Amino acid sequence: MAYALVHFFMSKIEESIIKSIQKAVKGVYKDCPKEALSNVYLEAPKEKRFGDFSTNVAMRLTKDLKRSPMDIAAEIAKGLKGYDIKIERPGFINFYLSAEAVLGSLGEILAQKDRFGRLSIGKGESAQIEFVSANPTGPLTVAHGRQAALGDSLARILVCCGYKVVREYYINDEGVQISLLGRSVKARLRELCGEKSDFPEDGYKGEYIYEIAREIRELPRIKSRIATNEKISDDFFEGFAYKWIMKGIKKDLEDFGVKFDVWYSQKKLTESGKIEKALAVLRKKGFLYDKDGALWFASSRLGDDKDRVIIKSDKSFTYLAPDIAYHKEKFEKGYEKIVNIWGPDHHGYINRLKAACQALGYDKDKLSILISQLVSLHRDKKPVAMSTRQGEFVTLRQVIAEVGRDAGRFFFIMRRTDSHLDFDLELAKQKTMDNPVYYIQYAHARISSVINFSGENKPDAKNLSLLNKPEEINIIKTLMQFPGILETSARNLEPYTLLAYLQGLASLFHSYYNSHRIVTDDKSLTSARLLLAKAIKTVLFNGLSLLGVSAPEKM
Repeated sequence: MAYALVHFFMSKIEESIIKSIQKAVKGVYKDCPKEALSNVYLEAPKEKRFGDFSTNVAMRLTKDLKRSPMDIAAEIAKGLKGYDIKIERPGFINFYLSAEAVLGSLGEILAQKDRFGRLSIGKGESAQIEFVSANPTGPLTVAHGRQAALGDSLARILVCCGYKVVREYYINDEGVQISLLGRSVKARLRELCGEKSDFPEDGYKGEYIYEIAREIRELPRIKSRIATNEKISDDFFEGFAYKWIMKGIKKDLEDFGVKFDVWYSQKKLTESGKIEKALAVLRKKGFLYDKDGALWFASSRLGDDKDRVIIKSDKSFTYLAPDIAYHKEKFEKGYEKIVNIWGPDHHGYINRLKAACQALGYDKDKLSILISQLVSLHRDKKPVAMSTRQGEFVTLRQVIAEVGRDAGRFFFIMRRTDSHLDFDLELAKQKTMDNPVYYIQYAHARISSVINFSGENKPDAKNLSLLNKPEEINIIKTLMQFPGILETSARNLEPYTLLAYLQGLASLFHSYYNSHRIVTDDKSLTSARLLLAKAIKTVLFNGLSLLGVSAPEKM
């Protein structure tokens, strides 16, 4: 029997069931520990035949009572009066809600409006999500676009669930790559000026390098230096190119509906001396040692597959050194939940960073590292060729321009974070029911149209008993799941769970709309169905908002 740990929102129905279970457990187990009673929860069975709610409390009491879970479930069930209950092996107690109980939940949904779905599971704890964090050496790519959509949607969901969230972008604004960027721009400028230029072997070859060089060439102070063959410092090229690219990155993210609270500079981190201080802590704790002229971190003692170099023999830091200091600062700021979203080429980096956090004396389980898998673009069922090395890549800006922000954000979340994503550009542009984001948005717009068409007919809770079709009861039960879906998304750090739910809800509505008239000749029936439609619209709007996708009134 398959069960999904999806908590329904804490409605009067759930409160009543949980209290009844706790009372019944006390009747069976007089000396029941507090933990057993406080840990009573309900699950949502994946298959409808197993009911609307289910509890496994009988199985969890087996060890204490030294009896079979089926016998314990049967005894608990005796104390659960007034409920339609069935016991399933190996000891689940399943609850089947009456139509009356289900209908009563509609009022809660409409009363809460845009607050429906909000939870307090975060208890006001602080959470930090660091995402995108692309090196400022080129425009954001589709891979960064996926990370942006995932990170921002997850942040919105966590806020909805009661966390205080800080969105952070880590800027790698120093080192070899920034130097290479400056040299690449310098070489292109010389080329544009008709001079012989030796382009760096591993330089950045995108058209944007020419754009930066052209802009530099038009600067009055640069024109005069070119005319007199006056030398221009490498620092100038690095600084100008870095600022030019960062300006574009911030604009792209803003147009994608993504805002950051903190832009964290690695250069400033290095200048602050915090890296040396973090390493001093590790050395004091005995986790650093010298070998072959380099400084090593004994990460294998804490779950990594081998030890890692922190300072190379040439006395320069490896990438791990500033990351250790950066995460030390995260913990010092008191974040209860720290989330990093990285690209697929960083999977092997997880254990060494978690080992560093543990070595510093922090709870490594507070740090969650999500790997956003690769994105493949398709057009006309053919893959779009991309080669970052040759400067041939599709930017986030191009995706936004071609398919729009809504479709871009939605399609980037259409698979689980750790799954490879095929992004169909042609499908994303379609204004048809085949396009999944259009399909959901159209459900919202269609309800708006129905409400406008209803004229003098108004949603009314007086005639809810008229919502007696199986499809209507099923829709209401699905609406009841919305807060639980958000809780699952927050706990699993997975926005896709919400997206899939919205697809299912939209499908239920479209099917219902095609089978039953909402505005009928019967005013009482019409008012009840309008109430149902309004509740669906509320949940669609709230859900799309958390994905950063608009909910249009007309389409």
